[in-house]
Formats: sequence, structure tokens, C-alpha cells
Amino acid sequence: MTMQRPERGWRGTPDLWLEAAYDLLVEGGVDAVKVMPLAERLGLSRTSFYWHFPDREALLARLVDRWREKNTANLLARCEAPAGTIAEAMLNLCDCWLDGDLFDSRLEFAMRTWSLTDPEVARAMAEADSVRIEAITALFRRFGYDETEADTRARALYLTQVGYIALRSEESLELRLHRIPAYVLTFCGKAPTPEEVAAFRARHLAPA
Repeated sequence: MTMQRPERGWRGTPDLWLEAAYDLLVEGGVDAVKVMPLAERLGLSRTSFYWHFPDREALLARLVDRWREKNTANLLARCEAPAGTIAEAMLNLCDCWLDGDLFDSRLEFAMRTWSLTDPEVARAMAEADSVRIEAITALFRRFGYDETEADTRARALYLTQVGYIALRSEESLELRLHRIPAYVLTFCGKAPTPEEVAAFRARHLAPA
């Protein structure tokens, strides 16, 4: 839907253009992120774009930065969150898979698709995968797993979630919550306590 300009001569803001670019990226892939469709979506002139970005490539670079700052940075933070047990630590990480404010699966899918045709994005994706797996491996090491087991469990966990994203698997929130404790047991070999599960569910269910 075309947006209304609040005043004559308004050119938008960098964040406004970036948000519109994000919408086009997740809806139609990187080939959809072009200046004219962005301008039409925002109800602004094409030349207004160049007040904020020197070219399309600069905008695309900002989208890559946004993806790194959201998905990778938040995943690392959840790996480092305080936890008394490995099961609680797993549930902290699982927050990413249920909370779109922590980890944007639509953006992740779009970035992985983009990486298939852009070598620079492919390098960024490979770097992100490596950093994320190392963070999850470090989480397992923190709770006493040896290097080989920590690495293997981290890869099993991470590649399972990448598979969810790649397949665009859709599950209801309740079904995902129901499966999480079994996933935790599978990935770390320890079942979460009822109290840990209750705290996790409370983070993701709106108050009655």
C-alpha cells in the first residue's frame, strides 16, 4: 500500500527506506529490492532515495548489516544468557526459534536464498554459520561436554533449525511449545525440569 507523504518535499528517512527494502526482500527476494518499486511503495520520488543512499548496493549492504545485527547477534546473546543447567541454556537458545524479535526466520530464509547467487552474501552467510555454531559449541563446553561432543551436538541443533527455515516449516505456537522439551532432551541429553519448561512457556504465551 502506498504511504502518504506528511509534507511537501518530504524524502523519507534512511530507516523508512530500509524498512521498505526489508519488506520487499522477504516478500520477493533480493531482485525485488529496487529503487523504483521502493519509491512507489513509499509514495516518494525515485530521486528521494539518493538523499539517503548513494546507490542500491549501499541499501543492500544495510540489509546485510540488519540481518547480522538481529539474527546473529541475538543468537549469540541467548547462548551467553545465564543458566543453571544445560537444559535451561537450551531453552534460552530456543527463545530465538519462537520470538521473531530475537530471530527473524523470514529474513534468514531470504538471506540464504540471496546467498545462492551472490558470492559476497554467501561469504557472509558462511561466516555467520561458523560464528553461530561456535557459540552453541561454547555453550555445551560451558556445561562440561568435551570438544567433539559439544561440536556434534551444536551442529545437530543448528542444522535442525536451518532445516526448519529452509523448508519453511509451519507449526502452531502450541505445537512448537509442546515439542521443545523433547528437542532439548534430544540435543543435550538432559530433560528440562517442569519449572524450567513453565518459565519457558511463560515467556512465549500471552497472559490469560
